[in-house]
Amino acid sequence: MQQQEILQNDLLISLAHTYEEDPGQFVTLPKPVLDSSWMRLAVSELRNEGYVEEQVRGVVRLTPLGYKAFKG
Repeated sequence: MQQQEILQNDLLISLAHTYEEDPGQFVTLPKPVLDSSWMRLAVSELRNEGYVEEQVRGVVRLTPLGYKAFKG
């Protein structure tokens, strides 16, 4: 598994926990995450696939499609 896939999975797990508590809640990613080019690429790919919605850079939430794919 590539580093990017590991980062995407870690992000999805974290966002899924937040989604289960409140599906409408956005999460602000920590600065070290935002500074990582790998993480920005992971967020970008998840957003392009429709799994993550980004309110502004670094403020994200899982979409219903993303949650379904994660739980699937």
